[in-house]
Amino acid sequence: TTLAAATAAALSAFAAPLAAQEAKVLKIAFLGSEDDEDYDGSQVFKTFVEAGSNGSLAVEIYPNGRFCSNADECSEALLDGRLDIYITTNGGLAGWYPPAQFLDLPYLFPNDAVAECVFDGPLTQKLRAAVLEEVGAARLMAISNTGGWRNIATTSKTVRGPDDVAGLKLRTIGADVQIELVKALGGSPTPIAWPEVYTSLATGVVDGTKNGITDIVNMKFHDHLKHIVLDGHAYMGALWWMSEESFQNLDDAEKRIVFDGFQELKWTARQAPKLKAVAAYAAFRDAGGEIYTPTPQERAAFQQAAQPVWAWYEKN
Repeated sequence: TTLAAATAAALSAFAAPLAAQEAKVLKIAFLGSEDDEDYDGSQVFKTFVEAGSNGSLAVEIYPNGRFCSNADECSEALLDGRLDIYITTNGGLAGWYPPAQFLDLPYLFPNDAVAECVFDGPLTQKLRAAVLEEVGAARLMAISNTGGWRNIATTSKTVRGPDDVAGLKLRTIGADVQIELVKALGGSPTPIAWPEVYTSLATGVVDGTKNGITDIVNMKFHDHLKHIVLDGHAYMGALWWMSEESFQNLDDAEKRIVFDGFQELKWTARQAPKLKAVAAYAAFRDAGGEIYTPTPQERAAFQQAAQPVWAWYEKN
């Protein structure tokens, strides 16, 4: 993308020739495509780290599930040290560290500014320490964004309020908070792996999803999804993890470069969805899609209907 290319070009001016045979190789893997902000951020990270390390570090990027085909495989590869860097969603972290599900509580953040302020504060450091203590094998490096905000999108029905969700089969990941939200709204939660979502929409296994607009368009889900309600029930946080073994294998200077590289990645991956959303919404409309903005009263109804999810989290 233009953003990633400009940043990478500026950084590459300072790069020294890479002695590949001497470099420590860091492998990044994720399930998104080259059109995804995860890829944009990874490219900026690669250029920054390779340039800043003067050739002692090399970065390899594996998008589209080329290194690991689903979230469970990727998580396993990270935790056992075969993969150096991986990204999880808020909900995806729940498989390792269930208390972190609070990040996916519905309507937790009102806007990007608040979410980014929270993730740039003490929360990230506390979460890093908690996961290191509980899991041990993964170090949280940064929290960016992947896809903007989760909205409810359906194949055949306009959703204006929680009553319209009743009976709909909505794709979720296997995270309890997402499942409980669909239940609270009266729908039927259907956990489906990311690579299988397109086919599930095409064949009617599900009636809709809970995704951001850039993910919907990048994955061509809008071939089948024709209605979106901008309820904004979740900020799609992207948690970037590094194998603790890989991190500790770096010297102090390399650790500093990698840490700073993740800050560059974070900034890029946060801005990219905002820039891409404009074109993505236009593409959705051009494909015959309808985008509905709920009234303040309808938004309040969504929030009220979601309250049982908060109560569930407090109990569990």
